[in-house]
Formats: sequence, structure tokens, C-alpha cells
Amino acid sequence: MDYKLFEDEIEDLVELLTQNKWVYHTDQNLKEESIRKTYTEGYYHSDRETHWIIDNEEKVGIIIIHDISDTIPLFDIRLDTRYRGKGYGVKTLLWLQDYLFGEKGKIRIEGYTRVDNIGMRKCFANAGFVKEGYLRNAWENADGTVTDSIVYGAIKEDWILGRTTPIKIDDKPF
Repeated sequence: MDYKLFEDEIEDLVELLTQNKWVYHTDQNLKEESIRKTYTEGYYHSDRETHWIIDNEEKVGIIIIHDISDTIPLFDIRLDTRYRGKGYGVKTLLWLQDYLFGEKGKIRIEGYTRVDNIGMRKCFANAGFVKEGYLRNAWENADGTVTDSIVYGAIKEDWILGRTTPIKIDDKPF
């Protein structure tokens, strides 16, 4: 697998984002006009890095790294429906750690997902991210519904040492 920095391939981006349903994202059905508008406004570049996820020279998805100038970035992975459930998510999360901790010198990576996104939750666990919090009514959906969310984190120290450090969420009863 390869990861290639997005370089204005707007037509490929529009195709990926409009030809797939994004069940576990705020807006499940993205429209071409919206994608072009956010692209023009700098969404995929402004304090972000967008990378294509490529396998056998085919673009299978994207990963958008938000707050790239911060020491603790966030991210969003979007895989074409045909490639979901085939290990691309875990491989991408492992690459993300190597890239952000190794090349970019970041200290922590955070990722959020809806509580019902079992596939992504498995990806996080299999890539060494630690479940750090359960957020009630924290994910607002475009249709007006609200869903619980879970936050996962990876830290550079664990990445260096090849381990995961358990959290101490219940060290105090309050």
C-alpha cells in the first residue's frame, strides 16, 4: 500500500465522496457542489493534509489529517465501499502512526467514531489505539439525530516502545 499527498485531484475526490454512502459520518450522502465548495475554500489543505490511500495503483480511499500544525492532530478515514472490511483501515492507522510520530514529530493522535461503528472500533483496537472515553450524545448527524461517540488515542511513547498503556479512568470514583 502507498499513501500519496493529495495534489488537487478534485475529480477523483468528487468521485470517491459522491459514489459512496458514508453511514458513520455526519453527512451520509455528499453532494458534488458541496465537495467542490469546501475544496475551493481550502478544506483539504488548510491546516490539514489529505492523503490518498492507494493499493495496486488504485485509489481506495483518503485520510484527512486535521490540525496538522498541532502536536495532537485528529483524522478522518474514508474508504470506498468496495474496500471496507479488508484491512485497509488498520494498515492506514499503522501508517498514520509511523508518519505522524516518526516523520512529523507529533506526540499524540486522537480519533473519534460513532459508538455503532463497530468496524472502525475494531480498526482502532487492532492498530494499537486505546479506547479513552465514551461521550454521550456527542455526535450530531445531518438528519438531526444524535449518537454517542467514542474517542481513541495513540501516544508516541507507546509507538516507540511497541506497547499500549492502559488508561486510569476508574482510579477515582468521581
